[in-house]
Amino acid sequence: MSGPFGATSTTDDVLDGLDLSGLRVLVTGISAGLGVETARALSAHGAKVVGTARDIAKGRRVTGDGIELMELDLASLASVRACADTLLQQGDGFDLIIANAGVMATPFGLTEDGFETQFGTNHLGHFLLVNRLYPLLKAGSRVVMLSSAGHRESDIGLDDPNFERTDYTPIGAYGRSKTANILFAVEFDRRHKAEGIRAVAVHPGGILTELSRHMEPGALERRLAQVNEAARAEGRPGFTLKTVAQGAATTLWAGVRSNPDDVGGLYCEDCHVAEPAPADSKAPGGIRPYALDPERARALWKLSEEMVGERFPA
Repeated sequence: MSGPFGATSTTDDVLDGLDLSGLRVLVTGISAGLGVETARALSAHGAKVVGTARDIAKGRRVTGDGIELMELDLASLASVRACADTLLQQGDGFDLIIANAGVMATPFGLTEDGFETQFGTNHLGHFLLVNRLYPLLKAGSRVVMLSSAGHRESDIGLDDPNFERTDYTPIGAYGRSKTANILFAVEFDRRHKAEGIRAVAVHPGGILTELSRHMEPGALERRLAQVNEAARAEGRPGFTLKTVAQGAATTLWAGVRSNPDDVGGLYCEDCHVAEPAPADSKAPGGIRPYALDPERARALWKLSEEMVGERFPA
């Protein structure tokens, strides 16, 4: 398929005709779901893929021998630093970093370092990892942050990231972390685009993977029914689940197929840049304005530096 690409495009459609030999890619979370498919498709087209997983044995079972694996637990800053230090010592550059790993709708809990689980894992772990690996990026490199339509569930909550004064809901906390993924891409892109290093956030779509394992039985189905009801009320198309190969397509479109100047600092879905979502819309699709707010992005960056105890140059 030469294009245009859309909601039903697959990874093989997006990469059709591309020779990725010489491209070196880091993909976090390749032991299941989107990470496995992303790594498979990149490797099949010639890219050298380094993948991370909390469980190396599980990662090896699902990826085979063509992928270099590294242990990484994003809920542990010590693990993030150890992984980054090893890669920095190796000294091999990356053309693309795909921040794919994450957790969704978990019960309230804290990471090893005392951060709310979803914010700590989905945002702070990747914030530290990508910034530490910045010296391995060069002009032409890209960073792709996997966000979600779940960002529409919540603004960032900068004044109470650990829910010490705010009522905790699993989906609300997930929304915060996914908004944070977008804001990180906004600020990272602003800081580094003059060097030719770009960052973009993507929504893969709704896919049935291990990510939803923390949700109660039937909760996902009820949520989809609510979204589709809202879509019908607004005269918009409903929500359709994707295959894993369709879900990973936007990641690869944003990472290797699109023009970096067209996607840098933005949020993409269905292999295109997302349109703004009206504040009162409950239908699927689109980007909430707060998730692209440069002032929020800078404030989150400052807060994140304080939380991980490191500063990163502009």
